[in-house]
Amino acid sequence: MEIQKLTKTFGKFTAVDSLDLTIYKGEIYGLLGPNGSGKTTIIKMLSGLLKPTTGSTKIFGNTLPCKSVMNTIGYMPQETAIYLDNTVHENLSFFGRVYGMSKEHLEKREQEMLQFVDLSGWRDALVSTLSGGMKHRVSLACALIHEPKLVFLDEPTVGIDPELRATFWEYFGSMVKKGITVIITTHYMDEANRCSRVGLLRQGKLIADGRPSDLKNNTRTNSLEDTFLALAGRKKP
Repeated sequence: MEIQKLTKTFGKFTAVDSLDLTIYKGEIYGLLGPNGSGKTTIIKMLSGLLKPTTGSTKIFGNTLPCKSVMNTIGYMPQETAIYLDNTVHENLSFFGRVYGMSKEHLEKREQEMLQFVDLSGWRDALVSTLSGGMKHRVSLACALIHEPKLVFLDEPTVGIDPELRATFWEYFGSMVKKGITVIITTHYMDEANRCSRVGLLRQGKLIADGRPSDLKNNTRTNSLEDTFLALAGRKKP
C-alpha cells in the first residue's frame, strides 16, 4: 500500500495532513495517537469509505477508488455496523454473500469465525440481545468472513476481556504469516508493541513511523507512551 500526500479537511479543520506512508504485505501496522489525531479518518479513507480532499492511495498497485480492490478488503469500524434485528448467523451470512462467497465456503467460514470470536453458542441469537463486547466480536467476524488480503481494524479489542484479546492477537499473527496485511488502531500499549511497525499521529500529522523497538531506542524511552510524549515535545504528567 502506497499513500501519498493524503489529506482530509472538514471545512477549515484539517483531520489528516499530507500523510505519506508505505505499508508492506504481511505486516501488522498500528496507528497510534490520542482522540482526534486522525486515526479513524485515515482508516476510512484507506478502506474507500471516505473520499480524501487531496492525495492518493494505491492498494495492490491499483489507485483508489477501485472496485476490484474492494472484495480483497475487510473493514471493522469502531462503531457497531451490523444488523441488530438479525441473528449472528444472518449477519455473517449476509456479509459473506455480499462478498460473493459460495454456500459451502460460507458455511465453513461461519463455523471458524464463530469459534474464533467465542460465539458458537450464540449463532441464532438476535444481535440486539448481545452485550456491547459481544456485538464487537460479531463485527470482527463479519469483517474477516471472506478471508480478505487486507484488513482494517478500528479499535477491534475494545470491550473484550484480556483472555479473548490475547486470542485475537494470536489470530492476527497467524493472518500475517499467510501474507495478509493488518492495519489497526489501538489504545493499548501492549498491543502496539506487538505490531510490526507503528505510526504515531498528532493533530492529523504522522510524527514518527517505525518498529516499536526502534522508536523507543531512538528516543531513549522505555514505552511507546513516553516515545510519543518525547516526539510531541511534551512531558509526562
